[in-house]
Amino acid sequence: MKLVSFEREGAAGFGIVGDDDHVVDLTGRLSGADNLQAVLEQDRLDDLAKMGGDGQHWHIDELTLLPVVQKPSKIICVGINYVAHAAEAGRKVGEYPVIFQRYADTLIGHGQPLLRPKVSDQFDFEGELAVVIGKGGSHIDPANAMDHVAGYCCFNDASLRDWQFHTHQYGMGKNFRATGALGPWLVSTDEIPDYRQLELRSFLNGEQMQEGKLDQLAFDIPHVISYVSKALAWRPGDVIATGTPSGVGFKREPPVFLKAGDEFEVRISGVGTLVNPVADE
Repeated sequence: MKLVSFEREGAAGFGIVGDDDHVVDLTGRLSGADNLQAVLEQDRLDDLAKMGGDGQHWHIDELTLLPVVQKPSKIICVGINYVAHAAEAGRKVGEYPVIFQRYADTLIGHGQPLLRPKVSDQFDFEGELAVVIGKGGSHIDPANAMDHVAGYCCFNDASLRDWQFHTHQYGMGKNFRATGALGPWLVSTDEIPDYRQLELRSFLNGEQMQEGKLDQLAFDIPHVISYVSKALAWRPGDVIATGTPSGVGFKREPPVFLKAGDEFEVRISGVGTLVNPVADE
C-alpha cells in the first residue's frame, strides 16, 4: 500500500496510490482521521487497506504532494551511519549512533523546491531512507522494534555545511526552512519484507552522486528504534532518517553544492523516487 498526503484546490487530503498512479481520495472516509498522521495515531492503516481503490480519484500529477506526515512529534536523524560515508568524512563509527534532530517546519514534499538559503552557498544533498513509526512506545526491545514501523519513504537531508560546522553540534546546518524533502509516499511494511535488501541511489541533474544498500548501515533500524526509545517515547508519525551513503557534495573534489535550477532525486528500490527542484530563498 502506497499512501500520499496532498493538497488540491487549496484543501489538504490523503489517499492511496494505485498502479496507474491514480490517487484514491480517502479524506473524510475514516471518522476523526482526516490526515495520515491521525490514521497512524489511531492505528487504522488496516482500515485504509480494506477500502481498496474505490472512491473519487485523480492522477498524481494533478495533486501537490505534501510531506507524507506534516507534523511528526520528532524527526530523528542518524549521522555517519554508513561506513563508507564515515570514511569520506574522516570519521569512525563509534560505539553509539550519532543522533541529531530536525524540526517539522523544515519538511517539504515531492516536487516542492528545496530552498538554498540566502546566508550560505554550501547547500549539500543527502539521500536517505526514512522510517515512519506506526506504533509508539518506550524501552523497546530490538527484537520487537520492527513491529513499531508503519512504512518507508525517501528523504533528502539537505544540509548547510558551513552552518553545520559552526560548532560541534550539527543542528543549525540541518534545520533551515524547506530543506528536508520527505516522500513521495509512504510504502507500508507489508510491501517490503526486508528493508536491508533496499538499494539507494541519488542523482543530481541526472548524474549519479550516491549509492548504498541498506544492509550497510552501521546501526540498523531496530537498534536505532530501541536506542532512542530509552530516552524518548516514540509516537505514531515520528520519522527516522537512517543516514546517507558516501558521495555527498562537500567531500568531492572539487565540492559540488546545490544551486538554483538544479534537480535532485533520491531513488530507493521498492520505495520510489523523490524529486525536488532547487530554488534560491
